[in-house]
Amino acid sequence: MNETTLLLKDYRSDRSFIDQAIDDAVLDEIILCAQRAPSSANAQHNSVIVVKDPETRKRISALCGGQPWIADAPVFLAIVVDFHKTAVALEVAGATQVIHQHIEGTIAASTDAGIILGAILTAARSLGLGTVPIGGVRANTASMGALLGLPEQSMVLVGVALGHVDIANPRKPRLPMSTFRHDESYNRTAIVQSVAAYDEQLLAHW
Repeated sequence: MNETTLLLKDYRSDRSFIDQAIDDAVLDEIILCAQRAPSSANAQHNSVIVVKDPETRKRISALCGGQPWIADAPVFLAIVVDFHKTAVALEVAGATQVIHQHIEGTIAASTDAGIILGAILTAARSLGLGTVPIGGVRANTASMGALLGLPEQSMVLVGVALGHVDIANPRKPRLPMSTFRHDESYNRTAIVQSVAAYDEQLLAHW
């Protein structure tokens, strides 16, 4: 075990932030870590929109179904599936993009967005910040895109609220490892045996 594995095992989503800005150097370091995350075929078909403006964060909060921690956190990062960028790159090379028309392109860019999300969460927490991923950005994709000035062939897939934690959330319990790790082949029996017990554990947590 080391500091990195301990950090990963201690993950929890934080939804309570104090009114304190994130230092620019810290934010830049987080974004650099995100940019260096693996990218399928080195396509780099993702972008990150950094949102600090309080009014914009309030509007994002509303579009996500009224999640107040988006407005309360000093920074919101919108992770974009960006086929506009790759289309421009192909135009420069005298070619026409077609990957965005196929499910494989969407899966690859979405997978990479998830990898970027993981890099952001890990980097931010290693630098003393709290984080909470936001999937609600997909509730109003057109309005979200318009708010952030996204071009065609791009959309926000997931977001992250970042800030200095006020009240830390307890970690949620997880299903037993036997329901997650399957050696050599899938173990269906482990799922049946574990779900009922986990439901009781989760109710006790709440």
